[in-house]
Amino acid sequence: MSWSRLLNWIRPDNPKGSEAPRQRGVLFLRAVVLAVFVVFFVCGYAWAKKTVVLVVDGEEATVQAFSTTVGGLLEKQGISLQEKDEVIPAPETPLRDGMVICVNRAVNLSISVDGGVIAARTRQAKVKDVLAEYQVSLGEEDVVEPGLETPVTPEMKIRVDRIRTVTEVCEVPIDYETQKKYTVKLPQGSTRVVQEGKPGVERQTWQVVYKNGEEVNRQLAHQEVVAKPVDRVIMVGSGMVVSRGGETFRYSEVREMVASAYTHTGNNTASGIYPHYGVAAVDTSVIPMGTKMYVEGYGYAIARDRGSAIKGNRIDLFFETRSEAMSWGVRRVKVYFFD
Repeated sequence: MSWSRLLNWIRPDNPKGSEAPRQRGVLFLRAVVLAVFVVFFVCGYAWAKKTVVLVVDGEEATVQAFSTTVGGLLEKQGISLQEKDEVIPAPETPLRDGMVICVNRAVNLSISVDGGVIAARTRQAKVKDVLAEYQVSLGEEDVVEPGLETPVTPEMKIRVDRIRTVTEVCEVPIDYETQKKYTVKLPQGSTRVVQEGKPGVERQTWQVVYKNGEEVNRQLAHQEVVAKPVDRVIMVGSGMVVSRGGETFRYSEVREMVASAYTHTGNNTASGIYPHYGVAAVDTSVIPMGTKMYVEGYGYAIARDRGSAIKGNRIDLFFETRSEAMSWGVRRVKVYFFD
């Protein structure tokens, strides 16, 4: 019904004097109907209009709307929802006056892990929660940047480095040395190998750190000699006569040896005599006790002593004073042996 027809219905054109009392009654009735209509219209408008509080990412605003659902209100306000955005209450909830509607938007970020990049979208608050949401499990040594407790921010880049420490055991060769022994039993200048050298074996235990499958650190944790090397021994022919210090003497063998020095300890030698210049401590498995020799730079000496540190191709020469022993130090010399 149009407004003009309604007015015509309320105020009809009546001839003067024709049934005036009856017409006045009709007019009154129509006025009452119109008043009731206006009241219903106003009440319906007031009922349809709702005032709500809209909170988007923490920003609050009061809005008025005629929508029937929460989703309708958001559409009228131009608020579009994306994946993982949260609306409280749900979009299909009927809209009520005084309602508080919260919209929590998700943020985009990336996770670099296991050689790939995950394009993620989340509403989680911390890095550790994002990793749990995307089922990224962490090992005890794995490193996460930024840290697990770091708050999530838009376009954040999260990196997970896989760290693995393993124990590796390997065996490596130990080089052998070559010893020269001089003898008068061979022509001068000629040589003969009397013992072939054989490398030893050392077992090494390493702690190796891998980052994302690549080795980044290696530390030696333990080493053990499982087989000692065997020295190569060469006999070298030498003349039977040599002159040293203006003196000529005959010898049966000459060796290159390492010679150290020692002095008085307050004890007798292993042979029972009191130590004096000319006494040498030897490894008796190499040089028998009582062997006579001539040591370059020292002079004549006799094997009369032994020591726990004197092993193999080595001798320890006695000096009367500590300063003389310190002056000698440790040196490599030729030692001539007599029959």
